[in-house]
Amino acid sequence: MKKIITTQKAPAPVGAYSQAILMNNMLFTSGQIAIHPESGNLILEDIKSETKQVMENLKAVLAEANMTFENVVKTSIFIADMNDFTAINDVYASFFNNETAPARETVQVACLPKNMNVEISMIAIK
Repeated sequence: MKKIITTQKAPAPVGAYSQAILMNNMLFTSGQIAIHPESGNLILEDIKSETKQVMENLKAVLAEANMTFENVVKTSIFIADMNDFTAINDVYASFFNNETAPARETVQVACLPKNMNVEISMIAIK
C-alpha cells in the first residue's frame, strides 16, 4: 500500500509531489535541496553547509518513516559544478558508515531548483 510521508522537519513540497512515498517496505524520497525547514531560508554560505542541510532534510524524512541512513540502499546526487564533488562527498560520507554505504550516482546538471548547488534523493528499505 502506498503511504505519503510528510514531516514539518523538512521543507514542504512546492509542487505536485510528496516529500517521500512509502510503498510496502521501500521508501522513495523526493530530491532535497538546502532549504531550512523552519525559516524557509536557502542555506548558501558554502557548499559544505548547503550539503549538510540537504542531508539533515533527508534525515528528517527518513525519521518520519521510522528509518535512518542505515536503511538507505541507493542515492542520487545532482550537483551544479563537479568541482564541488570532494566537498559534497566529505559531508555526505559523514552521514554513512563506509562499510554499509548505499549505491550511488553523482551527476553534474545544468541547473537545480532555486539555483542551488546540490540536490540529493534516496531509496531506503526497512
